[in-house]
Amino acid sequence: MFIGIYDVISYAVSQRTREIGIRLALGAPRGGLKTMFVRHGLALASLGISIGLAAAMALTRLMSSLLFGISPLDPVTYAAVPVVSLACAVLASYLPARRASAVDPMVALRAE
Repeated sequence: MFIGIYDVISYAVSQRTREIGIRLALGAPRGGLKTMFVRHGLALASLGISIGLAAAMALTRLMSSLLFGISPLDPVTYAAVPVVSLACAVLASYLPARRASAVDPMVALRAE
């Protein structure tokens, strides 16, 4: 999941380099750019986590025969997995966002 989110956000940053340069040239705060890309990554991760949790809860009858020593609806597991996944999503989104905020506006506007 970490690599997938990193790739998607990194691709979005590379495709929007010109837009980022214009935003920076017009005075957009670099922190605002980081927030924009991290928020996008968290939205993707939240959607995936919610679909995954719903699917896991729907398939508990199939999973019950595969699990030993733990119940299919273990609350610790259902709480810990989304937290760890969101933490990975924040890191995976922050790295390309940091790169986007470090773009020199003049270089970005001259590109292409």
